[in-house]
Amino acid sequence: MIPPFDWFDHRAACKRKQDERAARIASLPKTYSYPLSSSEKTILNEDIEDLVHDVQDGKKKAVDVLRAYGKVAVKAQEKTNCVTEVMLKEAEGWIERGEINTKGPLAGIPVSLKDSIHVGGFDTSVGYSVNVGKPVQSDGAMVRMLKDAGAVPFVKTALPVTLLSFESFNDVWGRCLNPHNPKYSPGGSSGGEGALLAFGGSRIGIGSDVAGSVRAPAHYSGCYSLRCSTGRWPKLGVNTSMPGQEGIASVFSPMTRTLVDLTYFTRSIIQMQPWTYDQSVHPLAWRSKIETTYHDKKVLNVGIMRTDTVVPPAPACARALETAAAALRAQGHHVFDVSPPDPYEALVIASNLLNADGTRTFRSYFRTGETDDAGAREFGRYMRLPEFVKWFYWAYVKYLQRDEVWAGLLEHWHEKSAGENWKWVSKREVYKARWHEWWNGFGEKGSGLDVIITPPNATPAVPHGGMKSAAAACGYTFMFNLLDYSCGILPVTHVDAVKDVLPRSVDVRRMNGVARGAYQHYDALKMAGLPVAVQVVGRRLEEEKVLACMQRLEDALEARGERYELLKVPGA
Repeated sequence: MIPPFDWFDHRAACKRKQDERAARIASLPKTYSYPLSSSEKTILNEDIEDLVHDVQDGKKKAVDVLRAYGKVAVKAQEKTNCVTEVMLKEAEGWIERGEINTKGPLAGIPVSLKDSIHVGGFDTSVGYSVNVGKPVQSDGAMVRMLKDAGAVPFVKTALPVTLLSFESFNDVWGRCLNPHNPKYSPGGSSGGEGALLAFGGSRIGIGSDVAGSVRAPAHYSGCYSLRCSTGRWPKLGVNTSMPGQEGIASVFSPMTRTLVDLTYFTRSIIQMQPWTYDQSVHPLAWRSKIETTYHDKKVLNVGIMRTDTVVPPAPACARALETAAAALRAQGHHVFDVSPPDPYEALVIASNLLNADGTRTFRSYFRTGETDDAGAREFGRYMRLPEFVKWFYWAYVKYLQRDEVWAGLLEHWHEKSAGENWKWVSKREVYKARWHEWWNGFGEKGSGLDVIITPPNATPAVPHGGMKSAAAACGYTFMFNLLDYSCGILPVTHVDAVKDVLPRSVDVRRMNGVARGAYQHYDALKMAGLPVAVQVVGRRLEEEKVLACMQRLEDALEARGERYELLKVPGA
């Protein structure tokens, strides 16, 4: 049988992009292949604010900063396949022509971008071959703002086809690997950012998040991220797999190698008044007073959410959470367990809203023979089954297997009419109101609960292909997309082959279907050395508070000798 013609187009487009990337790297000036010089090592290790001032004052050249990070990014690409579009030559030209504001708050700092962000002259493929060979004519609003701030876009980074996965694989660019262990995922959908930042090939980057896509990569790869609330960070000038999807809003947000960089980057962007670049951004200035208040507050009130009630945290994630809680207690903070409104209900509502179109939109971009994401393929396949088949399977799960959790997720898994979608939106708003009232119940208007700390996921990174069974295990992050809360990820520890072994008393076979799918991949021996993080959660538009509390937590961990150790930059 002769394949349809678009199969040949697909294969040709994938080869074209991979050949193009290889050619761009091969044609870089020879300086990019030299070992790091002493001055470049200094650049890589310099505090971001000092580095910016050095560029502003002319003590360092932006092109030298670019080349230092470019060298490491090339190495990161060799090891992890984290880079899609290579823009180093163009970036040198932007600097030379004065298109980068070297007096701005991010003067000379290279910035990596998720592949979905528009940069003039480059494709925005988002991993679909149908988008290859269609370079955008000009920079999107986000990139224009970055250049005005002095940042230098220099690479775009890997993501999964569909953008709905905690892995980062597509046929166009291949599979991105975890820098700690190549057998594992770096996370998704902003997985290339996670891998590059953890490796040290970038210090600031931008990803997007609709169910945990800047948080899972930070947790899996060992870097930092902040999921901003809608309207706080610009999103104009991007491509996506699901245009028009607003049931669970996607947000673009910062990812960085260190917490200091995360705070500085976020503050600098908001001080650029992003609402003048993107009409969707709230005209809400950076509130230094809030940041200072929580930096200085003597006793923080910290709630610990130990489980999402769907998938209990694996030993490594439970240990990281308790390590964080113990560090804060040791500093005299008020730390207590909390049981918020049903997290499982959030998972059901959010999953039905995100896929209300029956998965039609993200599938519409596939060409014949194009590889689907392992998880998206499974839930999309079930979505398209005849209704009577789905009913019988749902009944089997609910009444014979007696799995109420899995059955509840399957029950409404079909394409929604406009009227049905509105009902789910109404459920979302009722659920958000319940959370608001619950949080307000802690002291005067919620003042008795400053932040919540949770696991970012039930397990550390999944092995490649793991999302086939683990796709539904995203409740720890997805819930806060529904709520639109500000959330930060802070790495705490690494998987320990001895401490984090699953106890014999835990019977995975008796777990619900979502938990079984996640625990299928948990093996402390195989996972040893993978990063494990915690998630710090504030309420909507509380980015300043979340960042300040993350700093208090990191300081508390350091005081106990438990601060997370980043991967050492090769050659630095």
